[in-house]
Amino acid sequence: MYEYDVIVAGGGPSGIAAAVAAAREGAKTLLIERYGFLGGAGTAMMVNPWMSYWAGDNKQVQIIFGVLQELIDGMTRMGKYGHPMQKTAFDPEALKVVAERLCLDAGVTLLYHTFLGDARMDGSGSVIQSITVANKAGLVDLKARIYVDATGDADLAAFAGAQVEKGREVDSLSQPMTLSFRMANIDVSRMPERSEITRRYREAKARGEIDCPREDVLWFYANQTGVIHFNSTRVILKDATNPWELTEAETEGRRQVQEFVRFLTTTIEGFEHAYLQTTAPQIGVRESRRVVGEYMLTAEELLQGCKFDDVIARGAYPVDIHNPNGEGTVIKELNPGEWYEIPFRCLLPKKIENLLIGGRPISATHEAHSAIRVQPIAIAIGQAAGAAAALCVRDNRRPRELDAGKVQEVLTRQGAKLGVEVS
Repeated sequence: MYEYDVIVAGGGPSGIAAAVAAAREGAKTLLIERYGFLGGAGTAMMVNPWMSYWAGDNKQVQIIFGVLQELIDGMTRMGKYGHPMQKTAFDPEALKVVAERLCLDAGVTLLYHTFLGDARMDGSGSVIQSITVANKAGLVDLKARIYVDATGDADLAAFAGAQVEKGREVDSLSQPMTLSFRMANIDVSRMPERSEITRRYREAKARGEIDCPREDVLWFYANQTGVIHFNSTRVILKDATNPWELTEAETEGRRQVQEFVRFLTTTIEGFEHAYLQTTAPQIGVRESRRVVGEYMLTAEELLQGCKFDDVIARGAYPVDIHNPNGEGTVIKELNPGEWYEIPFRCLLPKKIENLLIGGRPISATHEAHSAIRVQPIAIAIGQAAGAAAALCVRDNRRPRELDAGKVQEVLTRQGAKLGVEVS
């Protein structure tokens, strides 16, 4: 059996940060990832650009740093971050390279093409003794002292028997999934205004030319000349943790993309000679499982700019709920210049003693989750989970026994800014 101090499951934004943070604190760290590259939502799901990492609507006041800033700096050095019209646009290929190099330089052991399959618990059902993964070698057992669930879907937490929730309280429906795609060879200078594209889209829907339960066309500038990134498909009533439904979501997403391509190339100026450059390798998942932890964040707290003594991450992305069963998107903004804090307790699942949660499945309500799910915040949460995991190994403690102040000290030393005084 392969043994490590810390095993991080999932090489997406939070997993990258968790692994780097743990390894830098001296923990023997393994990062397992199902694809042959890192990046998760930013690469495999092709979610682009990054959402805000500044205070409210004030783009001059950045509130998330640490590993996020290192990724930004790395892509900037490659000339692959930012666009005159899209401050946080990035090249997914650059993110793969920068994230991988960050992990390797920190001493992280990478294991690609590996799926998490199961967790073996002790007799009490509260301690993970080992995990089983599947890859080209077959079924492989891996053991760690501390585990970080950075799967995005709380897979490890669920396999370990942690209490989880799905979707909204009234019917357990999760936010819809979206298959992102990019069009190339566009004459961007001739594109109509966003509102005009949406108006024509609605007309095409009324004519029966597009069958997509989204109310508008959402697009962003990409880093490449003549390329536009679309986040416009909407796949509803599917559970991302059910492989059969996830498969159906992928096929439905591709069907919708083809209708969008026909609509754009035949209806919108500037797209006459455009073509479909790529679809994301995987459909984008906004919401699936959420872990019930020692503290559960609410949307009301976030919108009031909540602050906590055990803060380990900050954010200011608004409540952003895409209708789980049709058209409509509810957005609730924070007050100008405001931000909220995420407490360490949200990373601690009830019952399971040697597991930390990284990224979007932390303990939060459906409404609060819609705000904290975005990549920059997931990176900050992941870095905190990794730092805490390393402290657990060093001090021979369980996560819930840690002094949050010690976690804050490590994060501050690693470049995070939490707005707290540390010794």
